[in-house]
Amino acid sequence: MKKLIATTTLVATAATGTAVLVSSPASADVEKRGTCAGATFELNVDRERGGYDVDADIEGARAYSEWKVAVRHNGKVAVSRTITADDEGELDLDTFRKNLRGKDTFKLTVTPAGAGSCSVKVSVA
Repeated sequence: MKKLIATTTLVATAATGTAVLVSSPASADVEKRGTCAGATFELNVDRERGGYDVDADIEGARAYSEWKVAVRHNGKVAVSRTITADDEGELDLDTFRKNLRGKDTFKLTVTPAGAGSCSVKVSVA
């Protein structure tokens, strides 16, 4: 009986481990963070529908502060806006970009009003 329980546990563990390993490469999400003017900013790039869902988030900013947020795709401006943080100091900017030949590089630049800019870059093959 002990051998049967041990074998069943091993098979269940192996099956679970295999499922995790198989599903990990399928989710090709790339994420990079930084801090700027006391806030945390993050660039997320997720593969979807033959392209990339690109999400820029800022948390911990001063409530109602203004930020210029720009996303570049392979050096070209994909989207650039001035956004006001909400009452919790959060703001968000999303865009969809087509997958280009070769490596795709995304750069997020955030600039709080009256301060210097900060940026992060990610590349996806």
